[in-house]
Amino acid sequence: MHKLLLKLGLRFDDPHDERRFVRQFTLDDLSRTQAAMVLGAFVYCSFSAMDWILSPDAWAAATAIRLGVAGLVLLPATLLLNRPGARPWAEQIYLVYCVVPGCMLSVIYVFLRPSFDHGAAGMIVVILFVSTLLPLRMSAFALFAILTWTCFALFETIATHDNPGLALVNNAEIGAAYALSLYGVGARELRARRQFRTAQELQVEKERSEATLAELRATQAHLVQAEKLAALGQLVAGVAHEINTPIGLALTTSTAFDHHLAQLRRSVASGQVSRSQLTQCVDRLSEGAALIFSNLTRATDLVHNFKQVAVDQAAEDRRAFDVHAWLVELMSTLGPLLRRKGHEVRLTCADGIVLDSYPGALAQVVSNLALNAVIHAYPEGRTGTLAIDVVRLGDAQIRIVFRDDGRGIPKENLQRIFDPFFTTRRDKGSTGLGLHIVYNLVTSTLRGRIELESSENIGTEVTIDLPTELP
Repeated sequence: MHKLLLKLGLRFDDPHDERRFVRQFTLDDLSRTQAAMVLGAFVYCSFSAMDWILSPDAWAAATAIRLGVAGLVLLPATLLLNRPGARPWAEQIYLVYCVVPGCMLSVIYVFLRPSFDHGAAGMIVVILFVSTLLPLRMSAFALFAILTWTCFALFETIATHDNPGLALVNNAEIGAAYALSLYGVGARELRARRQFRTAQELQVEKERSEATLAELRATQAHLVQAEKLAALGQLVAGVAHEINTPIGLALTTSTAFDHHLAQLRRSVASGQVSRSQLTQCVDRLSEGAALIFSNLTRATDLVHNFKQVAVDQAAEDRRAFDVHAWLVELMSTLGPLLRRKGHEVRLTCADGIVLDSYPGALAQVVSNLALNAVIHAYPEGRTGTLAIDVVRLGDAQIRIVFRDDGRGIPKENLQRIFDPFFTTRRDKGSTGLGLHIVYNLVTSTLRGRIELESSENIGTEVTIDLPTELP
């Protein structure tokens, strides 16, 4: 029997799945089922009016049986389902709820002579109620059918009929009702099992997808962090190259200092120091001191600006800052890298534009746009101009326009330019996250909007609209 049910799709291989399905099937929409059970008890008792019409002399006994069944079985069974401890036995409770009134109906017909002539109609009403309003599985309904039909046939043998042929007709009608209802119950259970299996598979697939998504997000986070560090690393390389010049000059000048001081020391030791020699030595030392001071000041400014930019990019603090002064600091760190590649940077920004936002995120946006232009817009050996224009759009918004005069972006790539991991230089080590980071930072962190326009061999223009103060 177990193998047959498996083959018909009315049983699961896994006992755990079978128990979960039975519990879900029998308790699905429990409040509706309880309402149907109360309605069934009312209808069962209301048929006492039919008993009066069929046999007034036996009406009292029939009504007492109906009320007793409703009061002792039907309503208590309905209330029992409110107890959480009884719900695992819901199907057994439904079975008792159905079998007892179905069997007692045959007892009532014994009293109502010759009501077995009309017994098929009453039994069909019970079968219809059980098969449509109660969540019985096919196996439980089959057990209900066997018990109630056996009881009906047994009591019918001791009853009298005005027409003896009606017994055969009654059982044929009841048998047909059982067969049709059994098919309906089985079809409903099969459909429910398929839905349960589909839901299980969808849940498994959802968990697998969520795990894959979490893994992808973790990978993306690592790659984004690597992209940020790579951008910062390029800034470090550019600043280091730029600092080498003033520090190298200061070192060379300090070496010359030693030479001139040694000459002066020897002249003083010999006692043959002329006025012209002393004046010349002082002039050289003064010129060298000025040169050392100017170069060390230049190196200090570069280090200070780079430190501020690096802190801004590493931190996620929100603060108010002057856009022009902030851009000057940022470009002082980006400038060495761009100039080393032969590019010119043009900055246009009015004074007095104050932004209350995240300077670190905005620095990452501008840095990524500049580095992306250097890598993608200009082939090796070609130089160009990068322009950054900042204008105010009313009191609550500013617009940053970043332009390059590079080779532009092909039309077929424009729709995918902000997609994560999309790059045309993967063979050169690009991850395809630079502009994706820019898009996420602008739209999520900075609460702005970004648009990109490009024409091949003309250049690319990125327009960023930002609120002057984040909500």
